[in-house]
Amino acid sequence: MKPRTLAIAMALALAPGWASAQDSVATLREEITQVQNHLQALTERLNALERGQGTQAQSGTPAPATAPQTAPASSVVTTPPAAAATSIAQLSPSRSAATTQSELPPRDSVADPSTAASRPDNAPSPTDPELKGFFAIPGTETMIRLGGYAKLDAIADGRAAGDTEQFVTSSIPVGGPHRDVSHFDMHAKQTRFSFEARRPTSHGNLRFYLENDFFGSSDSYQFRLRHAYGQLGNTYAGYGYSTFMDADSLPDTLDFAGPGGAGYLLVAGIHHSFALGKGNSLTIAAEDPDAQLANTGDSDISADRFPDVSLVARMERNWGHLQLGAVARSLGYDDDGRSDRTFGGGLQLSGSFAVAERDLLLFGLLGGKGMGRYTADLTGSGLDAAINADGRLMALPLYGGFFGYTHYWSEMWRSNLIYGELHMDDADALASDAFRRSRYGALNLIWSPAPSWTMGMELLYGQQQLQDGRSADTLRLQGSLQYSFIK
Repeated sequence: MKPRTLAIAMALALAPGWASAQDSVATLREEITQVQNHLQALTERLNALERGQGTQAQSGTPAPATAPQTAPASSVVTTPPAAAATSIAQLSPSRSAATTQSELPPRDSVADPSTAASRPDNAPSPTDPELKGFFAIPGTETMIRLGGYAKLDAIADGRAAGDTEQFVTSSIPVGGPHRDVSHFDMHAKQTRFSFEARRPTSHGNLRFYLENDFFGSSDSYQFRLRHAYGQLGNTYAGYGYSTFMDADSLPDTLDFAGPGGAGYLLVAGIHHSFALGKGNSLTIAAEDPDAQLANTGDSDISADRFPDVSLVARMERNWGHLQLGAVARSLGYDDDGRSDRTFGGGLQLSGSFAVAERDLLLFGLLGGKGMGRYTADLTGSGLDAAINADGRLMALPLYGGFFGYTHYWSEMWRSNLIYGELHMDDADALASDAFRRSRYGALNLIWSPAPSWTMGMELLYGQQQLQDGRSADTLRLQGSLQYSFIK
């Protein structure tokens, strides 16, 4: 019998033993893998034997009459640990948990919000297009990765800025005895850890993502959960970025807060995406409502009856992306003998555009009523709606936006110019010392001599204006040093 025929016959002879195992999907998949691995091993030995015979035939030396060694039927040929890929993109298609590739142009980011963002079919982000750093759990198709970075920020304020760790323009104090006092601070609260697991399933790619930082307290390093969610195919459930926000449009700043006019919210929710052709998708979401109301004293009298509902249309191309999001909210309160309800909601248009070879233009525009919670400046400030003197609940109007431009001086040097504003006008139900407008500006120079090492300097300007017209501004100089675990 010819050697190749012998190998095929041996593989077929082994098949009935495996076919008698429990008839389940997982068992059959394992049996097929074992047969394929064993047949591959036999084929490699057969090829080696044929090459040896060919060499001996050319030299006139007869081949030895020894029988080839075969592996026991129960043995399984597996890839040695040293061959485990550091990138999911390097795996074979049958093992890859990320078969859908992002069309977005690659980019760099200090805070890197894109990595944690949910994407259709769990595609990789533009800051991590190759999904580096994953390794396999032996005996499974699950790939895991430990990520994050350590970051030290040194901050010098020319005048009081309110928040000494993040540049939140709505917290800049207007008036007061210590308004002109300068301040210096160092902290590492932006340091974060992440755990990610991916695997292919018969229902699409499965992703689990967990991430934290240490902004849980204003005066100590307390653990704060940022993301904890699972996504199977295009269905997401857990805690993380709101569907309404666009993480890929956020500019690259050393400051952690970013422009106040950007859409930004961490929230519990569920959403599902529908593919509308290459690079296009439509996502619908239901999220925790948590109405934040003004003029309620120290009590929480908000009455949430329905989840916030978001609808987002997105288009991705190799030049960048465009995203249009809408959110609808039911706001209400219930107090002693008084109650009222109203509706809120708004729109956001955001995106990114590649310019020249590596430069990038980022932007976001938003507006509506009762959506202060969805902005970076007013999250947690109690400015979704206000109760007027007649007990009526008024959804507060706001509008704003930002733009950012990233320029690469070289492979290692880049700069970002960012400007943003947020307005809340004609809010008659608010007190005279309530928020009316904020402005945010940033200019930085960032050096990345190695992928895992980034340092830079950033000049920040912020201004807050109150409802009665009073305003205050400040300048901040921030230096940062960051070590990434994976890049």
